Amino acid sequence: MTGRRELLDTARAALAARRGVLLHGPAGMGKSALVAALMTSPAGTVLHCSPVPEESGLPFVGLVDLFARVPESCLAALAPEPRAVLRAALLHHREPADGRSRLAVRVAVLEVLRVLAAAGPVLLVVDGLQWLDEPTAEVLAFAVRRVEGLDLRVVTAERVADGEQPERLCCCPPDTLELPVPPLGDDEVAHLVRGVAGADLPPGVLRAIQDTATGNPLYAVELARAAPRDAASLGLGRPLPVPRRLRDRLLEPVRPLPPTARHTLLVTSAAAHPTLTLLRAAGLPDPAADLAEAERLGVAAADADGTVRFRHPLIRAAVYTDAPEHGRREVHTLLARAVTEPVERARHLALAHPYEDETTARSLMSAAETARRDGTPDAAFELAGLAVLRTPADRPSDRADRLLAAAEYACDGGRSEEAGQAAGTVLAGSGSARQRALARVILLRNAGQALEGTRDLIGEGLRDAAGDPEAEAWLHYWAAVRGLLCGELEEAARHARRAARQAHRAGDTDTRIGALATLARVLSLAGEPVAADAALEEALALTGGADAGPESWGLIRMRAILALDSDRVTEAGERVTRLLAEIGEFAGVEETVATLVALTRIQVRAGHCREALRTAAHCSRTLAETGVQTAPALYAAALAATAGGSADEAGRLAEQAVRASEADGDRLFLLRALAVLGQAELLAGDPRGAAAAVEVLHRVKELGEAMCAADPPLLHWYADLAEALVVLGETDEAGAVLHDARTRMSGDAPGSVLAALERAEGLREAALGRAKEGAVRLRTAVDRLRRLPLPVELVRALVALGTVERRSRRRSAARTVLREALETAQRIGAAPLVTRARDELARVDAGERGGETGAGEPELTPTEARIAELVGGGATNREVAAKLFISVKTVEGALSRVYRKLGVRSRTALAHAMAVAVLASGAAVAYGDDDQVTPVPQGVTMSQPGRIRTARAPDTRR
Repeated sequence: MTGRRELLDTARAALAARRGVLLHGPAGMGKSALVAALMTSPAGTVLHCSPVPEESGLPFVGLVDLFARVPESCLAALAPEPRAVLRAALLHHREPADGRSRLAVRVAVLEVLRVLAAAGPVLLVVDGLQWLDEPTAEVLAFAVRRVEGLDLRVVTAERVADGEQPERLCCCPPDTLELPVPPLGDDEVAHLVRGVAGADLPPGVLRAIQDTATGNPLYAVELARAAPRDAASLGLGRPLPVPRRLRDRLLEPVRPLPPTARHTLLVTSAAAHPTLTLLRAAGLPDPAADLAEAERLGVAAADADGTVRFRHPLIRAAVYTDAPEHGRREVHTLLARAVTEPVERARHLALAHPYEDETTARSLMSAAETARRDGTPDAAFELAGLAVLRTPADRPSDRADRLLAAAEYACDGGRSEEAGQAAGTVLAGSGSARQRALARVILLRNAGQALEGTRDLIGEGLRDAAGDPEAEAWLHYWAAVRGLLCGELEEAARHARRAARQAHRAGDTDTRIGALATLARVLSLAGEPVAADAALEEALALTGGADAGPESWGLIRMRAILALDSDRVTEAGERVTRLLAEIGEFAGVEETVATLVALTRIQVRAGHCREALRTAAHCSRTLAETGVQTAPALYAAALAATAGGSADEAGRLAEQAVRASEADGDRLFLLRALAVLGQAELLAGDPRGAAAAVEVLHRVKELGEAMCAADPPLLHWYADLAEALVVLGETDEAGAVLHDARTRMSGDAPGSVLAALERAEGLREAALGRAKEGAVRLRTAVDRLRRLPLPVELVRALVALGTVERRSRRRSAARTVLREALETAQRIGAAPLVTRARDELARVDAGERGGETGAGEPELTPTEARIAELVGGGATNREVAAKLFISVKTVEGALSRVYRKLGVRSRTALAHAMAVAVLASGAAVAYGDDDQVTPVPQGVTMSQPGRIRTARAPDTRR
């Protein structure tokens, strides 16, 4: 039932409301499995037949199967004539011949169904309507039109060609629901295949199965059983091997074709892009006539533009697999002479000469480089792999070089498994120190973000590279990248500078550029933007400027990120948007994903929340094609969700990104993933979310300090930590965090950093009872953000200001800023902030409806309300601290504020007030545990579910 649960539920619901369900679709789509599942649940009598083509000409064979379980007593109850002709139809006596007898059979069948339905529910099932014999079909068509009022349901399945409609609906009741059985999605095929194969297939093999089966579960299962466990045996347009049983079924219509037509189909199956022009160039005398025959049989056809297509990719694979090896070689020889495109010609040349030949190997390597320049790394990898196989055994050095090239091309295409196999083969067998060093470089690149455990690999590579400046530069560059990702910034800067020097000595401009770019990123993280910009400018000059093509792409992206961190959001967006348009389909997976992640970050800060969700989804789809998911892509998805999705979705994705970063040892993205997780928790706006946010953001702070980082994003996260601490009432610790942030901040800190710290400082002032001073800080933050293109951050500051104004009973001011926050959040699509702003506005309105007009009576914060509830219930300060994961000192300070706000002087008075509230007010529900209802004390009213605020009336001190 993989991928069919929803369809099965629909069918079951239809059977409860209607008299029939007809499942239809192409062969192998899973109709019989659905029919079998529908037969398992009903109670009562099940009449079932599964016609087959060999028996479709036998009259009433379907009726014989259907009535196999009908008791003899049902037939005995019939009138003599209907009973006699029905027995004859069931081969008990003679076969009915005249029209009266045929009518009697119909009446007899209907009467039997009525008798059965009177005794209990009846389910009539025909799995394979297309092969049901005509006499039985006529009887069913008669009966099902006359079952109104009977406890009888009909389930049928009919095979129809893709896109066609069923032809035997007449055999179903009038209100039958027609349900097409659609193809499975790629993820569903992957799940199905894993269950059949018993283990994960190589990504390339899985992709080939998905492409060839096109969602057909039977085809996917059969292909998986016969699929090679080595992806190297596929590729370059060669189809998957098709097992004999499936091949015979698919090619049954092809067998009667004349030899010329079958040959035309074989040539077509071997060509990557078959056309009538190509087939003629390959020497076929009349391919159009041959294909006309194939089209008549539903096998293949030529479009109006001359493009030739098989009806299903599996038929192409079956035709190719069915041919003998020498026949396939002859066909590739013909095509090698006919095609003009160099990559395609090299492919056919290799497949026509499956033996060692240096000339063929050189042609293949030349074509591989052409494919890489054309932006088709998969083809480049496969051509290079064929070149390795064609390289003579007496040329081991050439074979190792070609293997390394194939590994690089595989990296370009995101084929990490194949890249690792190729590089590992060279590392294990090559006698060349330089080749071994390059193999280690490829393994490092292939590791992606997971470089933490590669220190020994780098050290061994540096020993192999000793005395070779170019190879040393490669290894020092990767040591710098590792240091950057693992948070070892000083070590990263040292290796980056050494890589740049060695690359300069060796004349290796590409590695020098990469080293300078890495150095720029390290310096940026360390809070040295001027030095970072200088390193980046030097790297860009070496590439020839921003228009230098692929060599400049990473640098352009980094310049955009530096601009983003400096609040030049518009500039950053323009740079990355132009870059994404330029790289188009020519960039490898790594480059594309990195660019999409950067664009997501920019769109979130620019307030393009809906676009950020789409960009993050594009990033995930790009990686899905490789069969892997990375921490940066998960981080981007989580970040987009915090802006335009939901807090729950953001938290789920952020947790996945954290786990992926930890598995990779990638502290750089671990920082980001943890920060997004903290923001997602903070969006809830309650103590529980704040407690979770504090735990996560404390870890961010510790990681940042261990890395000696001081870049603007880290200072934003300090502000988030301080805000979460304020929500918990940990105002002293929040002050310490803010002090640390101010200490780390450079003199030219971006305005958004200042605004974030001012937002947290304003909230802290208000929590300390200095609401006026807090509002001033928050207005300063709002005014600062109004001058910057950062609407998400502006909304956060407006919501914070509105909350402080509301708690100070300045409702008009609160409503003004909260309305602006809501309108801005709605305009930019910031769904979580829309919810926050609406909640705060609702509290303002609830306060007015409650008649509260006075000032100077600030409401309890969520944490103060929770503490009041627990203390009023008899908990000690230590028990409250343990329950809320805060310090005893924080409980004591908060309890003093609660006494002052509620006008009580002791724990006893607070407990008494709560007890009075139970009797006087019927126990309105306050903020509490999920399974606990807590009474609100007299003098405290609810402004919103889960929030407590004070009321002016009665004085609880009496």
